[in-house]
Amino acid sequence: MSPTSGALLAGYVPGTRTPGDPSAGDPTSSSTKGDGVDPDADIVLLTLPANSVYLSVLRTATAGLAARLHFTLDEIEDLRIAVDEACAMLLNGEELPDSELHCRFTLTTDEIAVTVTLPGVRRSLPPQNTFAWQVLTALTGEVDAEVSDDQLTIGLVKRRSRTS
Repeated sequence: MSPTSGALLAGYVPGTRTPGDPSAGDPTSSSTKGDGVDPDADIVLLTLPANSVYLSVLRTATAGLAARLHFTLDEIEDLRIAVDEACAMLLNGEELPDSELHCRFTLTTDEIAVTVTLPGVRRSLPPQNTFAWQVLTALTGEVDAEVSDDQLTIGLVKRRSRTS
């Protein structure tokens, strides 16, 4: 395990700027330009041990970020469940003591894109015809998965409803 295992790594400090506010500096925006990410988006990165006992930290962070963007309580709960399910798919019921789970939140005014990655562990793509995949799609709207360079990544996008 690396020295930062279990540490929260953040490119965003809550309360320092409004998501999408171009007038405030974003220390991660220069590193994300050119990769299809809105340059005004806030990026939050979390690295946790690849162990299901730490998923509660990730669920709490997910809820806090969604609440900050004024998602409804139902939308927040849907996103929490989806992130938890995506991580469960990555871990596949295993405790991986020498691995880390990486989570990236990309926040815009009315959307959260979440990618969870398990690097260094050879996995295949999760089948998209399973009940778990259908749950992810129903809870978030957009789900994708990819395997590259010995890492499996699942991406989710949840948009805030337009109701006031």
